Order: sequence, then structure tokens, then C-alpha cells
Amino acid sequence: MNRRHFFTKAGLLSYGAHLTANHLLANAGVASDAKILKGHRIDKVKFLYAKYYYPRFVGRNSQLKPNGQHKKDSCVRLYTDQGAVGWGRTRAGREQNKIEKSLIGKTVDQLIVPSIGTRAGVHPAVDLALHDLAGVILEKPVYQMLGAKGSKATDLYSGMIYFDELDAEGKSVGIDKVIQNCQWDYDYGYRKVKVKIGRSSRWYPHDKGLAKDIEVVNKIHETFGKKGLGILVDANDGYSLQDTIDFFEGVNDLPIYWFEEPFREDAQTSRKLKQWMLKNGREKTFYADGEKDPDLELVRELIADGTLDMHLVDIQGYGFTKWRRLIPFLRKHKAMASPHTWGSMLKTHYVSHLAAGLENTAIIEGVTCLSDEIDYGDYKIIDGKLIVSDAPGFGMKLRI
Repeated sequence: MNRRHFFTKAGLLSYGAHLTANHLLANAGVASDAKILKGHRIDKVKFLYAKYYYPRFVGRNSQLKPNGQHKKDSCVRLYTDQGAVGWGRTRAGREQNKIEKSLIGKTVDQLIVPSIGTRAGVHPAVDLALHDLAGVILEKPVYQMLGAKGSKATDLYSGMIYFDELDAEGKSVGIDKVIQNCQWDYDYGYRKVKVKIGRSSRWYPHDKGLAKDIEVVNKIHETFGKKGLGILVDANDGYSLQDTIDFFEGVNDLPIYWFEEPFREDAQTSRKLKQWMLKNGREKTFYADGEKDPDLELVRELIADGTLDMHLVDIQGYGFTKWRRLIPFLRKHKAMASPHTWGSMLKTHYVSHLAAGLENTAIIEGVTCLSDEIDYGDYKIIDGKLIVSDAPGFGMKLRI
């Protein structure tokens, strides 16, 4: 063997040894985590509600009546025999007793693998609570359990700009109310807002509603564009293909970050819209879908063929563990994640861990909430980005 080949081979061996060492360290970490979790056994499960409220009344979208202001989160709290406590938002419904029986007496390692997610057969209603509990026991934030592959700071938008020119009874109070709410969000720290459109679907005559959508978006840009406030739009399936094209033409070359759910996802119509966007100067506007009762197989198909740019299925409704498994598929097809979080700031914070843990989350939906019963933790908004918490688990606490 000549000198060059010797050093080449030696270098490869050294590199291989380095990889093997890293692999062994990773495996050792997984084994260590499992051993620690095995030392904790679930001995109590409690279902409860936590009250919270939005800082302002939230109005209509293209399909639904006003959201209102005062809400409550359905939660589950898990206790172990070693004194550890984890909790999360849940949708247990009438299965609370069944879920409780399935958990009591189980060691935490039988329920969740930190590097993967909840085990097969574990009820999805405790997915978030188990991630929180594992993080608390291991003294790690959830994003570190996911691998800490992403940035701790992710772009954030306010998801709270609805048909705010209409009051609770549906009477017009003027477009200035929309601008006032955008100002509130800007002052709070948001540098992007998602504007609900699709007024013609239910609340306005067709032409008048479409014209009002265009007027509102143009007015927001006119007022805040120079301040750097970006705009996303969401029709909540309230448009047709022609409505969508008419809207784009009505706002001219105004920058739109994404167009969400223009109409119910349909392979042929969705592809026609994407082709129109590419041919008419809207290649920089993301096409986002998959939030409202999605046909998940169709959404995957439209992502795989490049029609959709952004997958929006809900972080809780779909599941945190399922989202962990979905990210590689999106990355493979050069699509991005932005899980739906509307309704609760808990969900906003959950997504920040997905973003920091696995990358590929382009932007997070912000839902500003206030509560005497929930401590939302030390998350921060800096320069329009949400900074994930470094506290164990999801870093939030119940005060009840």
C-alpha cells in the first residue's frame, strides 16, 4: 500500500470510527432515557378544563359565526409514582375512563419513546401530555427530544384578523376596526397577519363580498406595508377558482405570503390554480391547504406533485407524533409544514417545539391568549419570530 492510499484508508477508518462512536453515543442516550422513564409509573390521570380568553372579540370567517372571546381548553394531567407531572390539551370526549384504565400502572417508557413519539396503541388524546411528561422527567424541552435540528426562532403570524368590520350581530362598524386590530397585533410583536377573506360565501352578496375582501387587504398593505407587516390570506374554502383569480387580480402585485384554502381541495381545480399562479407572477405566493377536515391522501398527492407548498393539518387533531413522522415526507417533496393551531395558544407553543426539533416548519400560527389558569411559559416574540422555551417538557403549567 502506498503512502497516499494508507492515509486515505486511515482517514476513512477514522471517520468511520467517529460515526460509530456517535451512533453508540446516540444509542446510549436512547437507552439511558428509556431507563429513566421506566422508573416512573402512571398512578393518576385527571381530566379538567382551563379557562382562557382572547384579548379582543374575534369575529366571523367565510363559514362560521363569530368565535367570541372567552374559551376553555380541555386538558389531561398525568401523574407518576415518583412525583412527576405532565399535561396537555386533549380530545378525550367520552373515552376518559377507557383512557385512564389504559394508562394506570404503565411505566412511561411503555407509552412513549422520546426520539420517536408515542407507542402504537397509545390513545392520541394523551399524545401531547406524554411528550410533556417525558420532557419533565428527562429535564429536557420537547424540541431537544426531537433532535434540536431546527432554529429556536421561527417566523410567526397572527391568526386573529377576521371579518372585523362586522360586530357580533353582523352590523357593519367599518374597515377601521380591521386596521385597529392589525395595529394591536403589530404592537404585540407580530410582523405578519393572516387576513380572513371569502365574505361572499355567507355574509355578503357575491360581488360586494369579493370587493370587500380586496379592499380590506389593500387597506392593510397601504397602512402597514412600509412598516414591514406581511400578509397571508385564508378563504376557508369560501372561494371558487375564478374568485381566487379575481382576488389576485384585485390586489395586483401586492405581496401575499400564502393563500390558504381558497376552495375545498380538489385535484383538478387545485392544479389549475397552481398553474395560473406560476404563469401570472404568483410563484412566490405559497399555496397552503390541508387544515379543514382534509382529504389527507389527496393533500399528500398534491404535495408530491408540487401543487401544494404548505401542509396545514392541525397539530392536535392530526397528532404531535404523526406530525413528527410527516415532516420527512414534506422535506422529501420540498414542501413545508405549518400545522394549524387556531383556538389556543397552547397549540402555538406546541408547534414551536416541532419547528425547533425537526426543521421544515416555515411559519407558526399565533393565537394570543390570556389566562388566570394557564401559565404559558417563557416563550418570547422577537422581531416577528417565536422563541421556543427551554424549560422541561413544553414549559407550560396549569394553575388549577
